[in-house]
Amino acid sequence: MMENQVLASRILIIDDQPANLRLLEDMFLAEGLTHVVGTTDARTALDLFTAFDPDLIVLDLMMPDLDGYAVLERLKRRGDPYDFRPVLVITADATADARRRALSLGAKDFLTKPFDTLEAMLRVWNLLETRVLYKRLQALAPQAELAPQSYCSRLP
Repeated sequence: MMENQVLASRILIIDDQPANLRLLEDMFLAEGLTHVVGTTDARTALDLFTAFDPDLIVLDLMMPDLDGYAVLERLKRRGDPYDFRPVLVITADATADARRRALSLGAKDFLTKPFDTLEAMLRVWNLLETRVLYKRLQALAPQAELAPQSYCSRLP
């Protein structure tokens, strides 16, 4: 049952490079994840987020017009604080600063390009399983406060 729920998950990909978008879409489709929407224009991300209601967002950081950090900030403002909707950052920026900044803005995982497709799929699967379990918990205890807590509020 868990596998079926994961396979029914919706994934939103935001990457300005069409080749990267196709690679990720093909990778997900090959694993049976068929509910995938992608955009190369980060400015459309919030509208897609609202319309598509993704279970996972895969996000590049270095994009023109609106970078991934700005997308994370906007998603954070738009999102439900009682929801767990993971963001996996996949970027060519391998610096520790990029990793810390993305994670502090709400990303749940971080990979650098080029990435190992098996590792990427394992991370995607883990994030989607966590999302499914979180949704199950919400269904069992809708009045419970399940908002993610920030344990690093003292960090810059």
